[in-house]
Amino acid sequence: MPAEASSPALTRLLDTRGVRFAALIGPDNQVIGSAGSAPPDPALVQAAKAVAESLSVTVGGQGLQDLMMDLSGGPVLLTPQQSNVLVVGFDEVGNLGRVRFAVKREISKL
Repeated sequence: MPAEASSPALTRLLDTRGVRFAALIGPDNQVIGSAGSAPPDPALVQAAKAVAESLSVTVGGQGLQDLMMDLSGGPVLLTPQQSNVLVVGFDEVGNLGRVRFAVKREISKL
């Protein structure tokens, strides 16, 4: 996928109630594709990945499945996708279950 491209799977995530943006961030912290409003700064994603890796080591090397951060601009869900990270921003924590379901449905199509 070319840089800053949008895939149908990212666009479909926007159909989930409350989702503001979806972005796929590569291992080099560059945005591979995005849909919706502006994705978070890749530096935030890099820091979140470092925190997740640190927590993973602390709990015996268990892999990250999801990381939800409730930021001032709204909650953000980070989900690993091979060597990439899918970042989905949404409007309120109460929609987390709905967002996670949509991510699980679409992530294999990225």
